[in-house]
Amino acid sequence: MSEAEGVAVARLEVALGYRFRDAALAATALCHASYSHEAEAVASNERIEFLGDAVLGLVAAEELYRAHADWAEGELTRARAALVNGAALARCARELGLGALVRLGRTEQRSGGADKDTILANCFEAVVGAVYLDGGLPPAAALARRAVGAEPELARDPKTAFQEWAHARFRTTPTYRTARDSGVEDDDARFTVEVSIGQETWGSGTGRSKRVAERHAAEEALLRVAGLDG
Repeated sequence: MSEAEGVAVARLEVALGYRFRDAALAATALCHASYSHEAEAVASNERIEFLGDAVLGLVAAEELYRAHADWAEGELTRARAALVNGAALARCARELGLGALVRLGRTEQRSGGADKDTILANCFEAVVGAVYLDGGLPPAAALARRAVGAEPELARDPKTAFQEWAHARFRTTPTYRTARDSGVEDDDARFTVEVSIGQETWGSGTGRSKRVAERHAAEEALLRVAGLDG
């Protein structure tokens, strides 16, 4: 390990409050693919990132499962996707100062890669993966909860969250329209509701009641918002 890599790992350990037994794992987590492509025999963080993504998904799933005993699988899946998003992961990466620690290729350095959400989010995932490999699930889960510890907007109140976003972005209030009513009293998918901003449909949801269908439509709209902001 080079002196520069050792300094970066030491700074990462201070930021995390965690001491690596295998510092090489931390060094790899800080190596973006663009740097790996330019250097000889240097592994990128992509494989460790894959593992960290799985740890984040597990932690988010457990948090939601315990917090919402009445939610069905579909609701949990949608909430997990909104909870583990690029914007949240990039925020955690910035809090840890990963932008100053990640090793980038020359092109990425010139294009401001150290402040790109995608690179920062991926680096955070890789750090989670490195901690998991080095110390097991407990310290990795503790780190992952920095990103997923708070309730996602859709878990609190998706209609309110989407309305606030629409007001901030478009200065308008979303509208909900019943697109379908089967008329069957006990049909879990009796109502289909679409939520729109102006003439554009942002989400669609189904449910036993209009209220539930509207909530699901807002959840789908928030997933689209997360994709835009991520």
